[in-house]
Amino acid sequence: MHQVRDAGVPFLAGTDTAAGVHVFPGFSLHEELVCFVKAGFTPLEALQTATRNPAIFFGRTTDMGSIEAGKYADLVLLDANPLDDIRNTQRIRAVVYAGHYLSRDQLDSLLGDVAAAAGKSR
Repeated sequence: MHQVRDAGVPFLAGTDTAAGVHVFPGFSLHEELVCFVKAGFTPLEALQTATRNPAIFFGRTTDMGSIEAGKYADLVLLDANPLDDIRNTQRIRAVVYAGHYLSRDQLDSLLGDVAAAAGKSR
């Protein structure tokens, strides 16, 4: 992977694996970032596969891909620096999504609702 990356081939986080094949939206992304680092990416490069690189790929750098005035941004607020350890992306304190702040308690409540709904569908 080093040779491909060093040749300038862009990498994007995400998967083309069908849903239900050990892919869980949100959770699997954290695992993928860890895999990028294990493959030789720096934590910053791994993070860019899910932030900056997609904006570049889709030609949206004027309104996405970084945190700047006038750009769209959903934010994940962490308890620890992912540049120190990419696994810190899993230490989520809060999320700002579409302009709404969701605390850790609110996120846990949402996850509980999803788990309850999944249990009812069986």
